[in-house]
Amino acid sequence: MANKKSSTTESNSKSKLQNLKAEVASSLNINLNSGENGELTSREAGSIGGEMVKRMIEYAEKNIN
Repeated sequence: MANKKSSTTESNSKSKLQNLKAEVASSLNINLNSGENGELTSREAGSIGGEMVKRMIEYAEKNIN
């Protein structure tokens, strides 16, 4: 039973990260395809990842009591 719950939580987390990635890419005017995005430049991929981290840190800072 623990594996099923863990799997569901992991799947939910991955889905939320994918949604954040799509939102960030859109705000940076970078087109993402579903699945692999090997055609992205290193700069584009780094911009997406960096902005994701920035937003996650801001979220954590706002929600820590």
